[in-house]
Amino acid sequence: MTSRYWVVSLPVKDSSSSLWNRLQEQISKHSFDTPVYRFNIPNLRVGTLDSLLALGDDLLKSNSFVEGVSQKIRRQIEELERISGVESNALTVDGVPVDSYLTRFVWDEAKYPTMSPLKEVVDNIQSQVAKIEDDLKVRVAEYNNIRGQLNAINRKQSGSLAVRDLSNLVKPEDVVTSEHLVTLLAVVPKYSQKDWLACYETLTDFVVPRSSKKLFEDNEYALYTVTLFTRVADNFRTNSREKGFQVRDFEHSVEAQETRKQELEKLVQDQETLRSSLLQWCYTSYGEVFSSWMHFCAVRIFAESIMRYGLPPAFLACVLSPAVKSEKKVRSILERLSDSTNSLYWKSEEDAGAAMAGLAGGDSETHPYVSFTINLA
Repeated sequence: MTSRYWVVSLPVKDSSSSLWNRLQEQISKHSFDTPVYRFNIPNLRVGTLDSLLALGDDLLKSNSFVEGVSQKIRRQIEELERISGVESNALTVDGVPVDSYLTRFVWDEAKYPTMSPLKEVVDNIQSQVAKIEDDLKVRVAEYNNIRGQLNAINRKQSGSLAVRDLSNLVKPEDVVTSEHLVTLLAVVPKYSQKDWLACYETLTDFVVPRSSKKLFEDNEYALYTVTLFTRVADNFRTNSREKGFQVRDFEHSVEAQETRKQELEKLVQDQETLRSSLLQWCYTSYGEVFSSWMHFCAVRIFAESIMRYGLPPAFLACVLSPAVKSEKKVRSILERLSDSTNSLYWKSEEDAGAAMAGLAGGDSETHPYVSFTINLA
């Protein structure tokens, strides 16, 4: 799919159809590999020159906002598809691929009545996109919350012995619990195991001799049991810490283990449900935002063309997708087809230039016709 398009308008001197034929002929002759399409814009409500100037101040800002939201949703889709391991789906607007929607654009009269003032249309587009962005933030936060909880559990299960959950490492027979005796779990640095075995019986009184048993070892630590009288457990913890050994709080409970297992399974299920739901929402919402963006581009090309060529509206709007190597040729063709004497921006002095400064389309170059770029990727 082509990802970079130019939206341009050329001033019409005689008729749109003759200019369109000349454009197609020149492109076919000098840059045959450049697709060119009509960008069909209805007769929108022009309003006053003052209202157009005021609108021009907001056009680039509004375009950046709408385009930015579409990019956010697209990035979210890419991330969710990557995490889910699903193949990337073509992004669409009501089932129509986005590139086809752009190149065969049709104005939605029901959604954006052409008799509405241009500012009202722009405000309506911005409002709808802002609502979608707010909804995106809420849905992503909910999904990330569940994901964060699962990541925390996974860190506990796969982290070092100093922090990980010990319930799946300790068996009931490893623990002695009676009225007077208790089994503690000590996390010993891997290279201090000899020190532990040499001194654990003397860290406090009433430690059961030869009661320490190694249960598990990772890259940093080893997990040992030790059995002693309950009444000296606090002293043992304090003295162990001074020697560089960590006594972990642990209570073996089959019920607690089962509860944790069920909670984990529920979180995994919730994450999958939210991920699937968020992905489907993103597919739909991207289509809505993209449609809004294309309608905004139609308003933008219309407003800039009026400002550039004057009234009544007489311009040909089209979409091109030249290869990088063909861009200079296509620019040259468009310039030849433009009647630069009709272009206010091209021949403007300081006053006219100031009026058009906000309508330059954001491109670094200026041309004797209206032009701006749409990036779909």
